[in-house]
Amino acid sequence: MSTQAPTFTQPLQSVVALEGSAATFEAQVSGSPVPEVSWFRDGQVLSTAALPGVQISFSDGRAVLRIPAVTAAHSGRFSVRATNGAGQATSTAELLVTAETAPPNFLQRLQSSTVRQGSQVRLDVRVTGIPTPVVKFFREGAEIQSSADFRILQEGDLYSLLIAEAFPEDSGTYSVTATNSSGRATSTAELQVQGEEAVPMKKTKTIVSTSQMAASQARVQKVRRTNTTTRVCPFMFYFHLFYA
Repeated sequence: MSTQAPTFTQPLQSVVALEGSAATFEAQVSGSPVPEVSWFRDGQVLSTAALPGVQISFSDGRAVLRIPAVTAAHSGRFSVRATNGAGQATSTAELLVTAETAPPNFLQRLQSSTVRQGSQVRLDVRVTGIPTPVVKFFREGAEIQSSADFRILQEGDLYSLLIAEAFPEDSGTYSVTATNSSGRATSTAELQVQGEEAVPMKKTKTIVSTSQMAASQARVQKVRRTNTTTRVCPFMFYFHLFYA
């Protein structure tokens, strides 16, 4: 079996939590063989004994650390380390505990767009709030879950919906909701996916037979001879009468 060093496909994200509320760190890690996971706070190994009430789990590559009720003393730098025989990787984020609150606010809202079939589409928003808002994406009112076709990404206050390959049936109204204990905010936009253009029909060509072309040329020559015969110069007519 081949080996692969650990890699964080979804790193930790910093959290701003209201004092007394829950704070959760989550990361997704891959590697072969399955890595062993360790947590640290400010460089020190973290355990349930060192931090009473903390909940730590690791399953199917998903590493989670949850503190049910944070206090100002919980603020600090949290890290998760994944290790196997092929190597190790570390992801780090900050926890800030505050007594202040702020409702969700979109620093960057969804933007409507029109794309061609088969294009990759990325819908971005930037949102802030205290505590850190829970952000969800929707299409026509139905929540979108991360999958191979629709990936939901987060990097700091930037949240993105990535559509790997858009089709006309993906067109519609997309929205994002950001919710925390202080309020809720929504951003909405339209996505139009244009299908392949129909191939224009070729103009019908008029086919003229050889006999038709010959007849047409004969008519033109006849008209020319007729015009030549009927157009007589007046000067030549009088000259002929004078000498007759």
